[in-house]
Order: sequence, then structure tokens, then C-alpha cells
Amino acid sequence: MEDVVRDTFDYYLDLETGEVAAFSEQILAEARSRLYDNDFDEIDDDTEYVEFDEEPELPEWMLDEIELALEILLDEGRFIRIPERNSVMAFESMAEFAASVEDPVLQEKLRSALDGKGAFRKFKDILIDYPKERKRWHGHNAKAMKNEITKWLASTGLEPAS
Repeated sequence: MEDVVRDTFDYYLDLETGEVAAFSEQILAEARSRLYDNDFDEIDDDTEYVEFDEEPELPEWMLDEIELALEILLDEGRFIRIPERNSVMAFESMAEFAASVEDPVLQEKLRSALDGKGAFRKFKDILIDYPKERKRWHGHNAKAMKNEITKWLASTGLEPAS
């Protein structure tokens, strides 16, 4: 969920195994083109038997990834796309953390970083010079992410493993 810019990778949760499958946009684009640029008389439930008119030469690792991506695209009940982190909630988490900082100089720097464009990057850049507070931020952020993930899972009818 923390990968909010999905221009390189996208992520899917396997509802049967609980595993997360990460795919490059290149793999997903190749899978979609194979799926949607071909005419199939009938697609049954077993993606292993989908045959293509013409198989382009691709590296072996890519073929395995494309096969799994096709399974994800075809088996809608088994996989769900993991959404990006809600930027409003991420911003609120940073504001909460800034308010909890005891050093008034650092607190003001963090609050100022939250104003305007590039707030996320500015906030993280400021913490580089404060290793203890940076570590505390990572703990705070991890707890906030866990809460967001738990809420998202609940919205899909799932309950996280302990």
C-alpha cells in the first residue's frame, strides 16, 4: 500500500494463500495484450490451457510471471488488487507525528514541511538529520499502516492473521 505511485509495479493479494504478488507494469501489459489482443472461442477456468496464435520469444522468467499475471486477470475471485495508501491518511499520520515531537525546532520544521507541494519528501528529508526521531517516525508510520491495512482488509471481508 505504501507504493503510491503505481507506474512501475502493481500488487495483488492471493485470497487462497495470503501471499502478495508483485508485478511490473511491463509484465501486466504483456499479459493484458496476450489476453485482450487474441480472439478466444472460449476461456475455461484453467489458464494453463490458454493458447495464443503466436508466442513471442520472451525470457523464461518473464513467461512464468506472465502466466501468473494471466491467472490474476482471469481468476477475479481469487485475487484482489491492493490499493495505494490513502494520501490523506498518510498526511494525517505525519501531522500527528509532528505534533508528538518534543523538540520545538524540529516540530516547527516538520510542520513547515507539511505545507505546500512535496510535503512527503520534505518531511522525510528533515528526519534524516534526526536519527532517533526518524526511527520513532518509522515505528509511528508502521503502526498507522497496520491500521490502514486492517481497515482495508475488513472492507473486503477479510481478517488479518495475528
